[in-house]
Amino acid sequence: MSNLIEGIQKEQARCRELLKQYEAIPIESGFFGITVIGASVESADKAVASGDVVKMMAAYKDLKDRE
Repeated sequence: MSNLIEGIQKEQARCRELLKQYEAIPIESGFFGITVIGASVESADKAVASGDVVKMMAAYKDLKDRE
């Protein structure tokens, strides 16, 4: 399980960097990205806190899909 958690943490860090990039562009252009990526990071936080492996796997995949 620690490998899954480490993977989620790595992807969360990557997505948080993406959020910074989206926040740097005009709100009209970046709002959707900010909303979607922020929701993914929040969902991953909740999955890890719950300890539910299935939710963590789904959160990991969701984070990996963010660009």
